[in-house]
Amino acid sequence: MDSKAELQFEYLPFIRTYKSGLVERLCGTEILPATTYPATGVVSKDVIIDSDTSIAARLFLPTSARHLRNKLPIVVYYHGGGFCIGSPYCPPYHFFVSSLVARANVIAVSVDYRLAPEHPLPIAYDDSLRALQWVASHAKGGHEEWLANLADFEHLFLAGDSAGANIAHRMAVRAGEGGLKHGVRIKGMAFLHPFFWGTQPVGLETRDAGVRAGIEGLWQLVCAGRMGMDDECANPMADGVAGMAGVACERVLVCVAEMDVLRERGKAYCEGLTKSGWGGEVDLLESVGEEHVFYMFRPECKKALELMERLVAFFSRD
Repeated sequence: MDSKAELQFEYLPFIRTYKSGLVERLCGTEILPATTYPATGVVSKDVIIDSDTSIAARLFLPTSARHLRNKLPIVVYYHGGGFCIGSPYCPPYHFFVSSLVARANVIAVSVDYRLAPEHPLPIAYDDSLRALQWVASHAKGGHEEWLANLADFEHLFLAGDSAGANIAHRMAVRAGEGGLKHGVRIKGMAFLHPFFWGTQPVGLETRDAGVRAGIEGLWQLVCAGRMGMDDECANPMADGVAGMAGVACERVLVCVAEMDVLRERGKAYCEGLTKSGWGGEVDLLESVGEEHVFYMFRPECKKALELMERLVAFFSRD
């Protein structure tokens, strides 16, 4: 067989890689332009954060923002996709973040970090921290007027789904280690069906060898074999891993779905935070009968609306 067509790894329905180095992304590649979204009254625009590395973001602003007396909370959002697919510009994320901004009345910065396997971990973490520091740099003014003039840096939140929630966790750990520019602090984090894993199952997590091998193979792909499944990036709850107590925020909301293979890890994260001695507030929302990131594809269903209500309440609290 021609090496250009010889399969190296496959994780359906998301990605295939070939021994030639070719990467075939099977979804998450469609791009929507930044725009005013009439149904929600939200305007968006794209910004370059670092031209050398192509780190970028899509910013979202409620159209009512310029008429309000008070500045708006900021949500820095990290998209999911197993670290290897997706972007802020693909339809599910564009519409989800637009809806969140409209309902919660926040400014959102949806980060476009570089994807594995071409850019293996920890590159996505490094890019995401660079973007977060760029946001924080506007606390004392800056060239991006939406952040410099309209954002409330006393209410900075991180959020993400799946791999993006994993990234948000790592950002809070790194912020605890080195701080953010101008002394900006993270108020809270919202995790939507977070991706964490480990060599040993937790709770009612699947014991199916094929399912576990697929997830572990994907992890090895995106980190180029540099990190094990019990590395702190994949499994912050593993024995001997430090850092849970150092998560630098005041409160955390973890959302899980009953039928999601990652459900038990989200629950374990909540337990791990509590047991670590971390002094903040952690809350868990479980969507009964639902699958992984169901709300992206059925945003008007009852459980999706319930999840959105919890997010709005979380970001609206003082």
